[in-house]
Amino acid sequence: MSDRKFEGQVAIVTGSSSGIGRACAIYLAGLGVSVVVNYSSNEEEGRKTLDEILSKGGKGILVKADVSKEADIISMFDETIATYGKLDILVSNAGLQKDASFLDMSLEQWQRVIDVNLTGQFLACRQAARQFVKQQSQQASDNKEESQYAIGKIILMSSVHDIIPWAGHVNYAASKGGIMMFMKSISQELAPHKIRVNSVSPGAIKTTINKEVWSDPDKYESLLTLIPYRRIGTPEDVAKAVAWLASDESDYVNGETLYIDGGMTLYPEFADNG
Repeated sequence: MSDRKFEGQVAIVTGSSSGIGRACAIYLAGLGVSVVVNYSSNEEEGRKTLDEILSKGGKGILVKADVSKEADIISMFDETIATYGKLDILVSNAGLQKDASFLDMSLEQWQRVIDVNLTGQFLACRQAARQFVKQQSQQASDNKEESQYAIGKIILMSSVHDIIPWAGHVNYAASKGGIMMFMKSISQELAPHKIRVNSVSPGAIKTTINKEVWSDPDKYESLLTLIPYRRIGTPEDVAKAVAWLASDESDYVNGETLYIDGGMTLYPEFADNG
């Protein structure tokens, strides 16, 4: 993908104050995208993402919003349109974990994860789709020539746990499994509007959320037994896939999940005859 390929486009990246979201925001900005950096509570970390974008000559703004709250989502989109006048890409990335065994899991632990990881996807994607349709109507009323490419691109952040069960994390796994069918259903509904919707499902990625594992040599070696490619992924590995799905190069890709996992979903325990 050539430099500045997205010049003039605008993206919202939810949960971009750290980890995969931060990498996506910085990578897209490097390709010419004006990025709305979103954080929920940690303004300092959100500012770090934006500062890195700006220091590299990119463009962006910082917006606080809890994706599980409809008013926050609407406000974030309003600020985006007020600043840039349009939206081209949504990377619906924000997510969290609240781990517990199923027998001990509280309703609060269950509900908070579902609210952010699944309801947050619904709210952000719905607002983006409404904006894309509005822009399409405006273009038609202005008699502008219709592009052969999608009018808007939505990429949802899922996980290999949309298909791999995960005991002790049933709230998280349920939210990610829900994302898969949510994504497929809205991609079917929005395709006639020339809106493309896809998901990315990372495997083991080197972020702070799993630092306890990759920073411990013994735990890291044990983790590698689950990854045929024999390395842990980086946030940039995911960001590059997100950028491709947001580009016109993937214009005929719709309703798909791209697994960025080094082969974790290939049942590696069967590699030696099971």
